[in-house]
Amino acid sequence: MASKTVKIPEMFLRASRAAKKANSVAVTSTPEEKKAAPELPSSHVDEKENDTMMTETPESSHTQSASSSPYEFLKNSVEDEKWRELLDTEFRKKYMTEIVEFLDRQKKKGAKVFPPRNEIFSAFNLTPFEKIRVVLLGQDPYHDDGQAHGLCFSVKHGVKPPPSLKNMYKELLTDIGKFTVPDHGCLIPWAEQGIFMLNASLTVEAHKANSHSKIGWQRFTDEVIKIINRHADGVVFLLWGGFAHKKEALIDRKKHAVIKTAHPSPLSFRHFQGCKCFSKTNEALARLGKQPINWNSL
Repeated sequence: MASKTVKIPEMFLRASRAAKKANSVAVTSTPEEKKAAPELPSSHVDEKENDTMMTETPESSHTQSASSSPYEFLKNSVEDEKWRELLDTEFRKKYMTEIVEFLDRQKKKGAKVFPPRNEIFSAFNLTPFEKIRVVLLGQDPYHDDGQAHGLCFSVKHGVKPPPSLKNMYKELLTDIGKFTVPDHGCLIPWAEQGIFMLNASLTVEAHKANSHSKIGWQRFTDEVIKIINRHADGVVFLLWGGFAHKKEALIDRKKHAVIKTAHPSPLSFRHFQGCKCFSKTNEALARLGKQPINWNSL
């Protein structure tokens, strides 16, 4: 039996042809279209989107190793709340930002800087402001490997005591009764008793003495001395050597005591020897109504 032929209306045929043509255009690119719109690599980021991703806040424009601004790095390096409060204005100043940026550049160059970053403010963290009884001022951190840890004249356990520290022990032997010379050079027990052991410069490049003396640290530590002078009462300042003697101008001797001697360096030890600065410190503390230092606590 012959099948019937069904005639499809012309309007449906036109619609079907139009749909096929549209589908073909959607999935097929001509050679010209491919040339005009090259495929982007998978790593490409839209230029506008990239601007947004790279935009930095004022704080993040100086990213540190801890992903913080210089101010945040400085503030977070100091644990004692009173010290934070007293140093806040100074930490916000441009020269302090420049110090941190300088240290960042040194790190990027691969320069070795002492002490390690987490120990730059050890003096502030081991001696809270309210506990300060004595200020011992040094000039520059030790610049040999493994020595400096943020306290002037002190080295960590396992590190041979440097010559100046050995000479301090020699003087203690004759000045303080029953002093036992320790087999190490770590002075942390003194810091914990209230001896604020501050270097005038808080960092140094390895094996380059005084290499960071001009980057701004001495402006900062002068301000620290001024803060102690203004906000603390009855502090004994131990100033050893000509450099430290100049800091006397920052101290009000009507409310604090100042003891000046030669430096314990081998170059000037003959002038330091017999100065009795340790017993004199305790005598001055007694006059100021403070408890004496147990120098034998090491």
